[in-house]
Amino acid sequence: MHRMVTSTLCSVALSALAAFAPATLHAQGAGATANSNANPPDFSGVYYPVQQGRGGGGAAAAAAPAGGQRGTPPAPPTRSAPTGDLSNGRAPNAPSLTPEYMAKWEIIRKSRMSGSYEYDPIANCLPPGMPQMMSMPYGMEIMQTKDKITFFSEWQDALRRVYLDGRKPSQKVLNDPTYAGYSTGHWEGDTLVVDTVALHPNSFIDNSSPHSEEMTVKERIRFTAPGILEDRIVVNDPKALTKPWETVHTYRKAQPPNDELREFACAEGLGHSPK
Repeated sequence: MHRMVTSTLCSVALSALAAFAPATLHAQGAGATANSNANPPDFSGVYYPVQQGRGGGGAAAAAAPAGGQRGTPPAPPTRSAPTGDLSNGRAPNAPSLTPEYMAKWEIIRKSRMSGSYEYDPIANCLPPGMPQMMSMPYGMEIMQTKDKITFFSEWQDALRRVYLDGRKPSQKVLNDPTYAGYSTGHWEGDTLVVDTVALHPNSFIDNSSPHSEEMTVKERIRFTAPGILEDRIVVNDPKALTKPWETVHTYRKAQPPNDELREFACAEGLGHSPK
């Protein structure tokens, strides 16, 4: 009798384990899809731009010296010097705008050509916004933890956070767009995939192309070589763009003693804005 009870209990236990195992594996598989690298690369450090992104206009960034030494960034723009020379019209690789937003760009171009800073957020001490923030010719610092990566820009101490814990933007966030937007990410192998939404329309895609509140940005960030970080950016906007706009930016990791960001604040008293 004892043997029969024991045998029955073992059979029940094995059946339960067999039923539980696929569900467990499925749950683990779902987690792996959300974050497929349990030991992702560490992007932490200070970086300087190596080259201007292929695909966007704007001020070209000087190549970073070998070994991650600090180059000389351009002087911050002032109201007497609007950013971006639009005298030759749009660059061939500029975002392809819809007729409505091309008309808006033409207003911006004429304003810039007249010497006005009315449509120049940077000269008005406003944040560069995304994705322009990733193409600024200044340094940036990356701080990485398991659940969040934070990007600090040398220009105006602008920052953006990329959440890696599976959270999604709330309706409140979507209804209150910001310059940096709301970024969530996950790992696909050694590549960080980032989606950014809730972007304020009072900024530009590159240095002058307007966008709507429906713009989204997808990035694929990875090391292409030791200390060389690549950011592949795809911008979508059904209102402003006739097709997705793609650009690539590359950064070199700085080494001591060149791994300290300087202050480039657009503020009265620092010589960056009019008196």
